[in-house]
Parts: sequence; structure tokens; C-alpha cells
Amino acid sequence: MQTADGLRAAGGSRPLHPRKWLCAPGEVIVAIYHLSVKCMSRSRGQSATAAAAYRSAMRIHDERTGELHDYSRKGGVAHRELVLPAGAPDWARQREQLWNAAERAETRRNSTVAREFEIALPSELSGAERTRLAVDLARGIAARHACAVDVSVHRPGRGGDTRNHHAHLLCTTRRLTPEGFRDKTRELDDARSGEVAYWRERWAALTNERLRDRGLSIRVDHRTLEAQGIERTPTVHQGPMLTAIARRGIPARVLRRVAEERALEGQLRLERAAEIGRLQREQAVVRESILVLSTDIGAARRERDKSLAPEPDQRTDLEKWRDEARARREQAREKSADRDRTRDRTKDRDGPDRER
Repeated sequence: MQTADGLRAAGGSRPLHPRKWLCAPGEVIVAIYHLSVKCMSRSRGQSATAAAAYRSAMRIHDERTGELHDYSRKGGVAHRELVLPAGAPDWARQREQLWNAAERAETRRNSTVAREFEIALPSELSGAERTRLAVDLARGIAARHACAVDVSVHRPGRGGDTRNHHAHLLCTTRRLTPEGFRDKTRELDDARSGEVAYWRERWAALTNERLRDRGLSIRVDHRTLEAQGIERTPTVHQGPMLTAIARRGIPARVLRRVAEERALEGQLRLERAAEIGRLQREQAVVRESILVLSTDIGAARRERDKSLAPEPDQRTDLEKWRDEARARREQAREKSADRDRTRDRTKDRDGPDRER
């Protein structure tokens, strides 16, 4: 199994790129994972035709607006391919017709006109293997959601990381049937459906399967750093503008400010984690005390009743006098009753009382 030290030795003096590898010397190499899902919306001035033209580096005329999106001179596209669901009409095999039809199917001013899966491709695979990997994912999406998927595999940009191979999977937001576009694929918009989580896990499994077939030991992991047990502050995507500034070596205050904000954010995150740990410990102590009290509540009640009830030898003089007087009265009643019973037995029925 490859390690960070072994790869440095095998690869020469070139250091590992910090964005590509998430391990320390001596640890097993884990490749970075990336799959994000984005939406193209008219409310943000976006269109499906422009997105498709840019990602595929082609020329597309937008019939709805009359605009011409020409990116045919744009380089960096290694492969482009349309993946359609079963039963799709023949006209959908033309990229310009497909995306113009997708635009016509949406009538609202704030409609979502396209959905994009952006994925990172392993640089350890060959170009053909990376293309097959991206197309296989697109076929799975088209089969599961019955939508059309426009695959564009991009090479790394000039002046950037030479291992930054990636692909854009531009999907229609409606299901494509033999009669054209029909209902929306709303399950991809609802986080509770679990569809995006499913595809994140599926992409990790598919990538690891191809790496394993190639005989490589590196793996990707779709889980969060916390779920993986990695104590590291997650990286923040800085966007194409800041990336271009950094590549040109232009000193910019915004770069320093971003670095300071990230450092502050990391410090705040550590402080929040420490505070959460303290609160959890206090909560555990409180729960334990509640448990002890709840188990001893019966004994506590018995002790309370016992302490409130007076003992016989602890009665006051008044209470003793009342008890004695009550006893004397009872004795007097009993003696009086005995005399009455004796008198009744000695009485003569026909004559006067013999006692007299």
C-alpha cells in the first residue's frame, strides 16, 4: 500500500499538492473527493444554452433570446458527449436542439433551466479511464432520473495544478420522454429525498472501484472530515477570480484578508468545539445526578415520613394527659355497663328489686 513517503520517493522531488492529498508522512494516501450539485436559474441571469456552450466549448444559438454563445475557440475540453435516457427522441442527439428545447419547456422568469454535477477525476487514471468514469456516472443519472446529461471532461488549466482533471455533467431539469420534456426532477431539489447524498456515495464507490481495478491503493471518501475522524479545518473554495490572482503572483489585499478570515474562522471553530465539549460534560453530570435522585426518591420519601411522624416517647405532657383521661373515661364506661348488667340479672320479675 502506498504511503506519502513512498510516493515522494517514487515521484521524485515534487511535493504532494496540499489540495490533492489529505495525509501526513507515513499515513495511507487518500485522494481528495469532490462532487457538487449546482443549479442554473434565470433569476441569476443564467441560461442552459450558455452553460452548455461554455462547458462543451461549442457554438450554440439561443432561439429564445436570439443570443449566440460561441465558445468554440475555448480549449481544455478533452471529451464531450450527450447521454440520453431510454426512448429519447432523435432530435435530442443534437446539443443545440436539446438545450433550446429545455429552455422552451420553462416559461417562468425565475425557472431553473439546468442542473450541473461537477466532479473531480483521479489523475492516476489514464485519459480514457477518466472519460469512461465520467460517462458511467452520467449514464447512471440519466437512467435513474430519465433526464438528458451533457458530459464535458476538462483538462487541468494552464498555470494551475496539473492533476486537476474534472468533468461537468449538465443535466436537464425535466424528464425527457419520446414526446419531449415532461415533469421536473424535483427529487434532486429536495434534500430530504436523499438523492444528492445517494449520488455522492455512488460517485465515491465508482471511483474507488476503478482505482482498485487499476491496482492503486489510494481511495476517495465522500464523508465529512468529522465522520472520517480527521481533525482538520475544511478548505474553502476561493473561486476563479482569487485563483487567477494567486497564479499571476499579484499581491492583493483581498487575498490577505481571506487568509486572515479563514484563520479567524478556524480559531472560532476550535473555541466553539471546546465550549460544546464543556457543555456536554456538564450535561452528563446533571443527568447522572438526576438519575441518582430518581432512583432514591422512594427511600427519600420514606425518610421524610419517618422524620415527620412523632415517636411514642416524644409526646408532649398535654398529649399524655389527654390519652390518660381518655383511658379513664373508657374504664368508667365499662364499669358502669357491668353494674347495669348485674342489676338486670338479680331483678325479680314479679316483685321489687331484691337489692332494695
